[in-house]
Amino acid sequence: MSDAVGPGDLVLCVNAAPNHATGRPVPLVAGETYRVITVMEYACPCGRSDALLDVGVDFGWCQPRFRLLPKPKAQTRTRKVSAPREKETVR
Repeated sequence: MSDAVGPGDLVLCVNAAPNHATGRPVPLVAGETYRVITVMEYACPCGRSDALLDVGVDFGWCQPRFRLLPKPKAQTRTRKVSAPREKETVR
């Protein structure tokens, strides 16, 4: 996943379980989206991850806690332009 995830990408938190290294609760909320600030290469001791994601909450988190969200597609919108009406002068 570290190849696909980059700074600025949106990820969904799918695992807000306690920290697997310390057992302390994490400040992440399952079901919330976070924006990736940095991807740090790191062989996590859990063996499921090759990178930590910095999402701006506390420190880096093991990447299996997140799922990459698809990038939003640009949508074109038609705008209605209002122009002043010209009046005809009758003589």
